[in-house]
Amino acid sequence: MFKNPYVRTIILSRVLIHLGIWVRNFAILLYVTDMTHNDPRYVSLISVMEYAPIFIFAIIGGTFADRSKPRRTMIGSDLLSALSILAVLLIILYGSWHALFFATLISSILSQFSQPSAMKLYKQHVPEEQLQAVMGIYQTLTAVFVVIGPMVGTFIYQQYGLEIALATTAVLFLGAAGILSWLPKDTEDYQQGQKAHFLQDLKDGLRYVWRKRELKSLGGAFFFSGIAAGLIQPLLIFVTMENLGLDKGQLKWLMMTNGAAMLVGGAVVMAIAKRIRPQTLLTIGLIVSTFTTIGNGFSHALPLTILCQIFGGFFYPFIMIGINTLMIQNTEGAYIGRVGGVMTPLFMGMMVVGMSSAGMLKSALSLSTVYLMSGCLFFIGMLVLLPLYRRKVQGAAGVSTSIQDAEAQ
Repeated sequence: MFKNPYVRTIILSRVLIHLGIWVRNFAILLYVTDMTHNDPRYVSLISVMEYAPIFIFAIIGGTFADRSKPRRTMIGSDLLSALSILAVLLIILYGSWHALFFATLISSILSQFSQPSAMKLYKQHVPEEQLQAVMGIYQTLTAVFVVIGPMVGTFIYQQYGLEIALATTAVLFLGAAGILSWLPKDTEDYQQGQKAHFLQDLKDGLRYVWRKRELKSLGGAFFFSGIAAGLIQPLLIFVTMENLGLDKGQLKWLMMTNGAAMLVGGAVVMAIAKRIRPQTLLTIGLIVSTFTTIGNGFSHALPLTILCQIFGGFFYPFIMIGINTLMIQNTEGAYIGRVGGVMTPLFMGMMVVGMSSAGMLKSALSLSTVYLMSGCLFFIGMLVLLPLYRRKVQGAAGVSTSIQDAEAQ
């Protein structure tokens, strides 16, 4: 798999991008808390700048990726991200620190163009039997930086300050763009010269997802899983304090346990990728999440809670890798960008809905009841996938050309 230059080069560039994002995010977070004396309004604004572009630009970026040369789009996005960081650094040195928010916003917007282009290259140049293993690497890479990213970002900021942290981020983004330049040049798109207008392409993409049964099933899984994940995401601290009777500072150990299990789970998926179908992988992940979520909510014993965190983290990559693999397998190459542009905001939007409702539901009901609701939603997400077992998963070549749109995360 690593003999494939597209896999090897894109993964290496993403290592630098992930590291740069974590250094930037934590440097900005810590600096803003220092400047505002922990004002929650400014701290929450950082998250808004990071996630809001997903809702607005995911489908736009996906449509653009489907119309453009992916190698050139990825290099351009990374270069512009680096330049935006350097521009913000200059503004901070000679002006206002509030420009930090725009550094996060611009970089987040550009990532909505780069990510679907990477998936488009995988669709074009990675054999289908290797796709699931490649998605496993992607998920494992994300898990690695969930564990080490905060430590690296905090260390650079505390030891060297904001300016060095931002300069480091810009260098890492430039390095990623340089690595991507090793990719073979984009081939001419056979559709060049006969493409519809941008808005027409965008509409075609939405119709493509709606008309294709496999993608609708995946959309349903995204919908219910997003709400389920959002409901419990803010509540683990209450499991720590109320159910286990521990100090809130002990929360980090539960999170680290979960993150380490995610690393192992991603590695296992890579090893078994050729022997298990992606819909089976996804179903197993959702079923296990059902029981571990309910177990977390009702457990008052530390060993049982830790066990639920381990199993939940281990099988979480099964969900994400299964979904991404199925999206790529069931999407024509011409629509890869737009499918992801529909699916990603669907999951994130439902996750925000769940997070917004979590506190209110806990106050009105109870912690264990909210976790039970979340577990049931994961189970419903699994039931939505049942049509995928009645139909053999089709590759992009078997998709009717009259249907339209798609992307992958």
